[in-house]
Amino acid sequence: MTLVLGATEAASSGAEHIVSPVAYDAILLASFGGPESQDDVIPFLRNVTRGRGIPDERLEEVATHYRAFGGVSPINDQNRQLKAALEAELARRGIDLPVLWGNRNWAPYLTEALTEAQEAGYRKLIAIGTSAYSSYSSCRQYREDYARALTETGLDGTMQIDKVRQFFDHPGFVTPFIEGVEDALARISSQGIALSNTHVLFSTHSIPTADASRSGPRDSGFGEGGAYAAQHLAVAEIVMTGHDVAWSLVYQSRSGPPSMPWLEPDINDEIKRLAATGVTAVVIVPLGFVSDHMEVKWDLDTEAVQTANEAGVLAIRVPTPGVHASYVSGLIDLVLERRDGVPVADRPAMTKLGPWYDICRPGCCENVRLGFKPALAGLAP
Repeated sequence: MTLVLGATEAASSGAEHIVSPVAYDAILLASFGGPESQDDVIPFLRNVTRGRGIPDERLEEVATHYRAFGGVSPINDQNRQLKAALEAELARRGIDLPVLWGNRNWAPYLTEALTEAQEAGYRKLIAIGTSAYSSYSSCRQYREDYARALTETGLDGTMQIDKVRQFFDHPGFVTPFIEGVEDALARISSQGIALSNTHVLFSTHSIPTADASRSGPRDSGFGEGGAYAAQHLAVAEIVMTGHDVAWSLVYQSRSGPPSMPWLEPDINDEIKRLAATGVTAVVIVPLGFVSDHMEVKWDLDTEAVQTANEAGVLAIRVPTPGVHASYVSGLIDLVLERRDGVPVADRPAMTKLGPWYDICRPGCCENVRLGFKPALAGLAP
């Protein structure tokens, strides 16, 4: 009996973890997408906000972030680099799996990637979404877009798409942050700043508290921040192991109306508060992000660093995983978990929360404003 929409036979039962091997034809690298010229910016933002009725005048406010970088988001080039790095790692290991790339909000679109797969004769795809955590925008929306792309290309019932598990605590994702924090703290010490006057800020994208509380499986018991906040906190604790330095989880990039509660505190508010308590250095860790895209380049490297400078606080921003060798190798390992049906006990996870589910549980990562739409790689709704 098939319980999971668009799944391979092994995944169709809806078990939490799939330990039967699957002969995948290709890897689908799925990302958010971004504009690549000034003319692309507003059409791209219309795609991102489709269905929300936001006028172009409001979109132009956000567009200034992209226009400051020539209208070009770094994300597409970063995905080209990641695709090439994945292909090189596959070749190094002697694994014959092509990598296809498609975006949710800008070219190349997911529909283009699926059309390319169909023309090449690929029928079983394993998807890697470029987001590590559980929430509507970082997991379920990807799953909905996989389903939508299958429908729009007419490949429902012909092509099957599974996805790797959310990899927030996989060593490949966490290791670059561990190295980055160690390096940043060493740099601060080398400048004669006491670590007792240093604070590590783990930053991630803010989301509505209503969505946060519903992130992860329904009735998961994680509290107001849901699995989203719990996963970040668990990873941050691992990164700080062995360091006697104060740290906290902060949020950035909120975009909702003031009347709607979002996760707090905002990183800029927290930097100002810390400065008032005598903190003289902050380490900014973009824990919620896999690469240096616009939320990192603008919200952290521009706005947060400016806030720190104005407060007289030294700010050092830790690199994102990008194409770090551990990250690239870890993504391939995640694919091989599903290809080879690796037992759960043999799957690496650096926190007590993992290894996360292969098949999202019923009601996982609900968006209360949009309701449940068809989504792959999970049990309905």
